[in-house]
Amino acid sequence: MALFSMLIVYLLVWWVTLFAVLPIGVRGQAEDNSVVKGSEPGAPVKADMKRKVILTTAVSAIIWAIVCTIIHFGVFDVLGEYGYE
Repeated sequence: MALFSMLIVYLLVWWVTLFAVLPIGVRGQAEDNSVVKGSEPGAPVKADMKRKVILTTAVSAIIWAIVCTIIHFGVFDVLGEYGYE
């Protein structure tokens, strides 16, 4: 797999992982009984984005390595199956 393709796969995995990690550990203002006047009660009290970006990067690196290994060794030969080699 080319370097550019590997980068694109990593970026896709990173974004999907970020959206999976975002809701982890989030508590809404209504849950903490600390609703700021004029804000949405479901808005997070503390987003902690730095920790989530670090966690996303670590988890997506592992997933990316697995995906690249699967692609490299041709575990799923989707293109060859349809004659697009």
